[in-house]
Amino acid sequence: MQHSEEYRNRLRKLDEIRQLGIEPYPAASLSPILALDLAKKYHGHPIGHSEEAENGSTEMVEVAGRTVLFRAMGKNAFLTLLDENQTIQVMLNRDHTHLAGLDPKHELSGLKFIEKYVDLGDFLSVKGNLFRTRVGELTVYAKEVTFRAKSLLPLPDKYSGLNDIEMRYRKRWLDLISHPDVLATFQKRSKILSLVRRFYEDHGYIEVETPVLQSIYGGANASPFTTHVRALHMDVFLRISLEIQLKKLIVGGLRKVFEMSKVFRNEGIDRTHNPEFTMIESYAAYQDYHDVMHFTESLFIYLANALYGTTDLGTRQDKKGNTHHLNLKGPWKRYTMKESIRVYKGFDVDQMSDDQMRHVLSTTPLDPNEVKKLPRGLLIAKIFEEFVEEHLIEPHFIIDHPVETTPLCKYHRNIKEKEAGIVERFELFMLGMEMANAYSELNDPVLQENLLRQQQEAKDSGDEEAHPMDEEFIEALNTGMPPTGGLGIGIDRLVMVLTGEVSIRDVVYFPMMKPHVVEKI
Repeated sequence: MQHSEEYRNRLRKLDEIRQLGIEPYPAASLSPILALDLAKKYHGHPIGHSEEAENGSTEMVEVAGRTVLFRAMGKNAFLTLLDENQTIQVMLNRDHTHLAGLDPKHELSGLKFIEKYVDLGDFLSVKGNLFRTRVGELTVYAKEVTFRAKSLLPLPDKYSGLNDIEMRYRKRWLDLISHPDVLATFQKRSKILSLVRRFYEDHGYIEVETPVLQSIYGGANASPFTTHVRALHMDVFLRISLEIQLKKLIVGGLRKVFEMSKVFRNEGIDRTHNPEFTMIESYAAYQDYHDVMHFTESLFIYLANALYGTTDLGTRQDKKGNTHHLNLKGPWKRYTMKESIRVYKGFDVDQMSDDQMRHVLSTTPLDPNEVKKLPRGLLIAKIFEEFVEEHLIEPHFIIDHPVETTPLCKYHRNIKEKEAGIVERFELFMLGMEMANAYSELNDPVLQENLLRQQQEAKDSGDEEAHPMDEEFIEALNTGMPPTGGLGIGIDRLVMVLTGEVSIRDVVYFPMMKPHVVEKI
């Protein structure tokens, strides 16, 4: 950066601006109108012509933004300011535009100063009168221009743009400047998060915060990140889930709780996975997974209607890049995991031996040595993952999972299903990817302890993703937890579906990237 000619030229201009007594980075307290609000306010309304703006008979406004276009035209010049993802045109005049801080006796007029010292990327504020050009474009006739921040590096070329996808993710600030649609996606993300919170609050939930650093991680089968607390001389983990602490709050007497925050899993990176991601988890006393299914379906339908006025989201891409039409209108399909395998693969796993299922899985990329170790419940789950998930395009609730898939879920209330090792769990799928996970939560402390000890044995035997034993959680359950319905939703995937983006990196401001290594000359 320091060796580029453009950088050195702008540094020279910066020094000359200061020599003229103008501060290029002034402290500011101003309330410029948003360019978007200005465009909405005057859409379709007559304002006046440039002559009326020049003599001050049209409305006076103050706007601000980044300079993204400049055109000199004799005694006038036009520049375009970018304010978030909306632009506003400004007309500068040799006789009527003044630069704040410039000595009126200086040989440079305000216009000439701007022509000489303002570069694309600089932030300016402009006070002036509104008018429309001959072609009807809303424009500010600049009376006073103030430097707000000098840009020392050039913007991406407006023609070739910033097209390198890795650079766009790595330097998101340039991506936002260059691609208004990217900023629009992130603005929509913020709105989605606000709507989710509103929906939960309207249904009687309270938002809580729980620790990110935990001495024992839990709530999911995943590998954690480890760090160290110097003050306590102890290693701790970045949480992989929000579940355990939220359940403790249910034990403590809270009726309905939710938390929306970051969780961290030391796993692979692809179109639907980032090691750091946002989740919402919620727990409601005296509910089961049927109640949670209804709540989840209602939430997604509410979000679609709030954003678009319809449940019809139009075309969306699945994990493999295939295009589908997606409508969230209820009621959504519900299959047990075993039923879904029959429907989409044609297998009845209840009629298959463990060896037959291992033979089916031998055609997949799974490690044969690992497949040999899998118990029956996980063999069923792997067949579902490998052969069924990709077919779940429209919303599907996949219910009643094998107990081996989770140590935290209540056994099925149906005696036959319970004896077969089935738990009251559902996963929501759409576009071939998991969107939500929910349980009728296990609140039997004796059974929970036995299941966690089995998980600890698996962990001691080398299963890095097995759930560790958590004595404190067992103690909390022994205090008594009411019947509870729990839900977890991946917020980033939710945003992907609702905005139509095809990669998690397109809905996370700063996705995980390898460090950029600059070769030394």
